[in-house]
Amino acid sequence: MGGNAGLGVVENATVVARGEQIVYAGPPASAPDPGDAGTEVIDCEGRWITPGLVDCHTHLVHAGNRADEFEMRLRGATYQQIAASGGGIMSTLRATRAATQDELVREALPRLDALIAEGVTTVEIKSGYGLDTESERKMLRAARQLGHERPVGIRTTFLGAHALPPEASDADAYISLVADQMLPELADANLVDAVDGFCEGIAFSPAQIARVFAAAHACGLRVKLHADQLSNLHGAALAARHHALSADHLEYTDEAGVQAMARAGTVAVLLPGAFYFLREKTLPPVELMRRHGVRMAVATDMNPGTSPLTSLLLAMNMAATQFRLTVEECLAGVTREAARALGILHETGTVEAGKYADLAIWDIGSPAELVYRMGCNPLHSRVWRGR
Repeated sequence: MGGNAGLGVVENATVVARGEQIVYAGPPASAPDPGDAGTEVIDCEGRWITPGLVDCHTHLVHAGNRADEFEMRLRGATYQQIAASGGGIMSTLRATRAATQDELVREALPRLDALIAEGVTTVEIKSGYGLDTESERKMLRAARQLGHERPVGIRTTFLGAHALPPEASDADAYISLVADQMLPELADANLVDAVDGFCEGIAFSPAQIARVFAAAHACGLRVKLHADQLSNLHGAALAARHHALSADHLEYTDEAGVQAMARAGTVAVLLPGAFYFLREKTLPPVELMRRHGVRMAVATDMNPGTSPLTSLLLAMNMAATQFRLTVEECLAGVTREAARALGILHETGTVEAGKYADLAIWDIGSPAELVYRMGCNPLHSRVWRGR
């Protein structure tokens, strides 16, 4: 996955790591001399090695589930109707506020374990189900704790601008709270790696999100955006104006938004699990993204209401079948481009010297099998930071 395009396949290769880092990846003839007789040598017996997978958009930390809303949706209720009746994000908010940090960790661990079992080595986790300072702090601390409970890289994203909490009646006043108090306080506590928002008719306006983004930049934090999922509020262009790491969903993004993302280097994060689960019909403009050179990542969007998906392998298959991504685009989308969407491509996402030794070793005959199969996990072993 080195470079900016293609899989960069090296046949019969050798990967050498010292400590947490890769020091060589390439033909065996050019590999450095192991030197130390105690060096561990592992014969992968012809298996394929990829970078460890990166899930760059999840809401992994939350309490409870929304299976009842799934039943409502099967009976014809829309996402907007469920939200208006007190369900949706508010349902998860009530359960999450009531849970302790340890309870949130305990509920999240099986979801995290499912991702790890498929070769995932880095996971982004958003807050956004607390919507007050203490509850958001609790969620972010729980996310960080997961990184101590399991051998996995965790990136935390503050999503205070996810929805209007039930005790708030004025969206502008709430956004002021998010921008002027919650975000600076949580950033000062070193709990935030990036800042996200939900720009949509049922959430917040572009002007309100822009205020949050300005506050994020003042704290030295990069931004990303839930953009153009249910309508075109020109969220992609808004994200690009603020040099966002990524704009996510993008089903209703127009060509101007795609062009803005291309100019800004903003990654498009495609979320086929939500598209499938909500039975959406409007496809994200993948062909426009290709034409204008926008990089595309793929993620699970693991969340209790619209994408209860804990399989990045299945997300790749969905991206291929629903959005018509190629095998190469899917594989790059859960490695190199997903790392780019988190701003950590200098650390992980490719098998190259200087990167973390984050690897997935697969029992497959060709990379296409990772995208082709459904409900099959061909992972042989996983390496995280050299271990």
